Amino acid sequence: MATSVLDVLRHRFDAPRSASTARRAPARLRALLSACRKHHVVSACVLACLAHTPARAQTAYGLPSSERAQGFAAQIANRLGEWRQMIEASRFLADSEKIETVNRFFNRALLFANDREVWGSPDHWATPMEFMERGRGDCEDFAIAKYVSLRMLGLGAERLRLVYVHADVGAAKPIAHMVVAFYERPGADPVLMDNMIDSVRPASLRTDLSIVYSFNTRGLWIGGGKASSANPNTRLSRWRGLVQRMRTEGMLAWSTSLMTAQVASGDTVIQN
Repeated sequence: MATSVLDVLRHRFDAPRSASTARRAPARLRALLSACRKHHVVSACVLACLAHTPARAQTAYGLPSSERAQGFAAQIANRLGEWRQMIEASRFLADSEKIETVNRFFNRALLFANDREVWGSPDHWATPMEFMERGRGDCEDFAIAKYVSLRMLGLGAERLRLVYVHADVGAAKPIAHMVVAFYERPGADPVLMDNMIDSVRPASLRTDLSIVYSFNTRGLWIGGGKASSANPNTRLSRWRGLVQRMRTEGMLAWSTSLMTAQVASGDTVIQN
């Protein structure tokens, strides 16, 4: 996809020589950008090309200015750099400190927005790269980014779960919500990482949350069940699609471990 982006954006990006050229170029760009949105291609590729587009072509085709494109690309690069720095600085922290650091980073560095605003669809589970690129996302995006970051920091899959809950926020009825649970040891009261509050709290104190199901790479649990009832890669299509996109983004070791669900406890799942 990146090659086609370059090819289209580089094709005749001088001022249009004829009315037919002027009509064709915006159509090609609209088709390209539509494909990028459909396949969730990181827009930094497009922005990098637009940053080198001649000014007269920007005016003729209604494209973002080079300065604006460069600004967007710089924002994305800064967020990714801050994420990497946080991971590097947290490698040798105690597990409890890793939990606090990761939770605080995402709650403060990124903004909340629903999927219709960000993706134009009712429910999209973003990869951490997609989330960092957009700079905003919903509860699933916060939870997935925290989960992946903690796995990158060496916390075993058996100690972490993504938890789908109904949250009582004082509305007429509870809202669908997702948090991350960390278990200090099997059977312990887990602590929950939630984008709606900055503090990490034990699940027993979160009486506002009712568990619907939880999952990790090892299994899927319904309600508060103690035995896994299914393979999440089989039952959860959005999780399966997320893993496939992570593979496309180049996180090969991580995505392979997710699909096979055979990572040994404590293994490093992403090779730097």
